[in-house]
Amino acid sequence: MTKEKWLWIIQGLLAFIFLFAGSTKLVLPLDQLTGPVALPGLLLRFIGVCEVLGALGLILPGLLRIRPGLTPLAAAGLVIIMIGATVLTLAGGAVALALIPLVVGVLAAFVAYGRWRLTSPGARRGDPARRTSGAV
Repeated sequence: MTKEKWLWIIQGLLAFIFLFAGSTKLVLPLDQLTGPVALPGLLLRFIGVCEVLGALGLILPGLLRIRPGLTPLAAAGLVIIMIGATVLTLAGGAVALALIPLVVGVLAAFVAYGRWRLTSPGARRGDPARRTSGAV
């Protein structure tokens, strides 16, 4: 399977995860949104909006072929959110549970890097310095 297909599979998985998590933060009442560390309600709503927009940013630019350079930016933004989620989970004392946002963040970083390499100006022009011999 090619790197492009792997990126699409991971992007779809991440989009599903962030769309679910973000819409949950937007729909549920604030008193039901509890975590290891208490956060202000407006911050939780803001994170929810960022997660939903990030999920859309992972899929729509490539699907519609409009501004595909936005996909690595969306993935990078989601990496930042996952760093915060990992730190807050660790601060709450749930070390084992911190692996979940850590793995999701690593996958988002993989998408950010992979899409950045595919949409960089040198990759689009076919710059010989950007080409590889098939090795990743």
